[in-house]
Amino acid sequence: MEKTIEKKGKRIVEFFRKNARWLILIFGLILFFLILEDILDDEIYQFDTKIYQVVSYAICEPITTIAKVITILGSVYAILPIYLITVIALWKKKEGRYIATNLPLIFLINQLLKRIIQRPRPEGFRIIQESGYSFPSGHSMVSMAFYGLFLYLIHKKVKNPYIKWASTILLTTLVILIGISRIYLGVHYASDVIAGFCFSVSYLLLFTHVIKDHV
Repeated sequence: MEKTIEKKGKRIVEFFRKNARWLILIFGLILFFLILEDILDDEIYQFDTKIYQVVSYAICEPITTIAKVITILGSVYAILPIYLITVIALWKKKEGRYIATNLPLIFLINQLLKRIIQRPRPEGFRIIQESGYSFPSGHSMVSMAFYGLFLYLIHKKVKNPYIKWASTILLTTLVILIGISRIYLGVHYASDVIAGFCFSVSYLLLFTHVIKDHV
């Protein structure tokens, strides 16, 4: 009996290990659409308000300055120069072409979703001004896909484990802080950011699966 349970346990673990990519991808999309459903039904405002209240406790001039710098790292002003330099430097390699495809693709998907859903941005507590629709967060979606692809390529190409771990910590922290900065600055609801991350993780898992045998 115990051996049978042990075998079943090993099979379950092996199943999740082999299918982790697809399980996470599906979970990300499910969470995205659950958040979207709550937004369309006006059932998520209280959640967004509570998250903003927690984040707003930290509002002060030094942190506001830091948040403004961090949010730039997820904007066109930082990502576009990195994108152009990288694509030009790596154009003759497959990695350069994948990077060249990735950014426009996730940007277009984000803009399409924004125009379909048309959620207005938060009003009344903005530290900076932004135009356009709110859901899903463009900074969150684009930074996750853009920096996430760099992280994927580092793990595929770099053998040094210390560089891999340092890159993982640095880029993951950066992407999370970009999302938090959008809530802090009052230009996105927490649900915009969370949904943007969820969709982008699912997108990135699919994108990297398509290119994995060619990198």
